[in-house]
Amino acid sequence: MIRLLVGLGNPGPDYDQTRHNAGFWWLDAVAKALNAPLVMDKSYHGLTARTVVNGQTVWLLKPQTFMNLSGKSVAALANFFKISPQEMLVAHDELDIAPGEAKLKLGGSHAGHNGLRDIHAQFGTDQYWRLRLGIGHPGNKAEVVNWVLKKPSPDHRIAIEQSIDRALTALAKLLVGDMEQATRLIHTSKPPRPKLPRPTRPTPTSGTLEAAEPTRTAAAPNVL
Repeated sequence: MIRLLVGLGNPGPDYDQTRHNAGFWWLDAVAKALNAPLVMDKSYHGLTARTVVNGQTVWLLKPQTFMNLSGKSVAALANFFKISPQEMLVAHDELDIAPGEAKLKLGGSHAGHNGLRDIHAQFGTDQYWRLRLGIGHPGNKAEVVNWVLKKPSPDHRIAIEQSIDRALTALAKLLVGDMEQATRLIHTSKPPRPKLPRPTRPTPTSGTLEAAEPTRTAAAPNVL
């Protein structure tokens, strides 16, 4: 049984439409479907909603801590209400899945996703459910930072929204803990893989074999 639904992203209008906020988009859709408006709660460092489904209290949470401190928000709410990691579902953007596809899984590596990394650290376990919303990969590791912090193309945004809609059809099954049936509903559709942009080759500079990696600003780790 899932008692806490979490969507990962970054707060503020600068990040609202970026790929890294796919988890926020999903949670907004859930809040609308459950008629559970999200409001800021400083005790849990995020936007929250409480609703009752089939007699069971369900919490919704959008951490407002920026991505790499997501666990601070999730742990504050989960620990207070004695929600175990296995009773949590965390929705997040996934580079290794094409736009239009979504995957449900329990546990596993954070794969460099700093939101998941912080949740791992706060709970000391990876045994919570994840809804992995595909955003695709730019094809070049050096471009990942810019990729996740930019808006998807219109075609990719439509595909991501379609995967969110499909995941919503599994919401009732998720909340009662029928993860096998929820997985079938989420994984069944196999949309055509959108064409991703060709990886760009770094432009050699004088006296070097390859271009240096871009310098990150001090704020960058907070939003990734």
